[in-house]
Order: sequence, then structure tokens, then C-alpha cells
Amino acid sequence: MGHPRGWNRKEHHAGLGEYYRDLIDKTSAAGFTNLICFSGNRDGLSDEQGIINCAEGLKQIIGYAEKKKVTLVMELLNSKVNHADYQCDHTAWGVELCKAVGSDRFKLLYDIYHMQIMEGDVIRTIKDNQQYIAHYHTGGVPGRNEIDETQELYYPAIIQAVVETGFKGFVAQEFVPKRADKLASLRQGVQICDV
Repeated sequence: MGHPRGWNRKEHHAGLGEYYRDLIDKTSAAGFTNLICFSGNRDGLSDEQGIINCAEGLKQIIGYAEKKKVTLVMELLNSKVNHADYQCDHTAWGVELCKAVGSDRFKLLYDIYHMQIMEGDVIRTIKDNQQYIAHYHTGGVPGRNEIDETQELYYPAIIQAVVETGFKGFVAQEFVPKRADKLASLRQGVQICDV
């Protein structure tokens, strides 16, 4: 299932604007800096029109986010396995949207699991686009499980590349543990990412 009600539909802008102003207030009051948002599903919409529509809607609230020092981060999700028809499913699309919005308070949530499925070339993509990325999620491919040697990504090198970009934020462990001892899996994930 995707996220069908997103910023790529003009008819959602008023409702999302109201909803996100409230979330921006709550995010700011809690002392957090990042707030996740979603593009919505294509449903026949061209990628170009999706960027135009998202930018139009986001520009209506980005000034408020700037004032409250909250960064809206649009999550990159795969449309191949988990979120059929989701529009923000490639880094290049997300970067074009960042340019169209034109604010340091609008960036991307680079989900390593999702982008490995859609496009691979994770380390180069992170390095080339780091100025547009505000947050990272992890997850093993395939299966979205532990980020250890049971999957195809080598996380120590990926996290080292993230560190080399100058990134100082959090990397969220967003995987579904296979092991019975879920805390041990989380502990291992944190150790893998501690480079």
C-alpha cells in the first residue's frame, strides 16, 4: 500500500496545509527539527506534473516551517515491492522537487532500503545529493530485516559515506527483526552504524 493522500494532488493541499501547520507546531514544541511528508501515489499523474503540484502545495506552508525551524522531509519509498504507484520513488525526482520548492527547510528522507530496491548505487547517490538529504532510514535488502551480513547492502561503508558528507543528524533503524531477540537485532544495527 502506498500513501495515496499526498502533496501531488491539488485537492489535498488545503487539508494537508492545515494538518501540517499543526504538526509543525507540535514538532517545534517537542524540540524536533524534521517532519516527514509524502508525495502521494501517481494514479496516472506524470512525474513532471507531480513535482509541479507538490511544489505548489508545499510552498503554501514552507514559510511557516522556516519560521518554526522545522524541516519537511519527503520520504523516498519504493514503488516496486512495498508502496505500489508511490510517486517520490527515485532520488532524482525528489531532488527536482527540492529545487522547485527552493527552501533549506524542505529536503528528502533517504530510505536506504527503499532506494536500494529502486535504483541501487546508494553510496554515490548519497554523496552526489547530500545537500538535499535531511534524514536516513536503514533496512536490509531483501526483506527489510536486519542490516547484517544476511543481506546485500554493506552498511559500514554506506554509513561511512554518510559521515563523510558532514551529516550530523540521526540515522533511524527501520527494519523488521527476524530474530526472537529484537533488542539484540537493534543493538547489532546500532553497532554496525557506529563508524
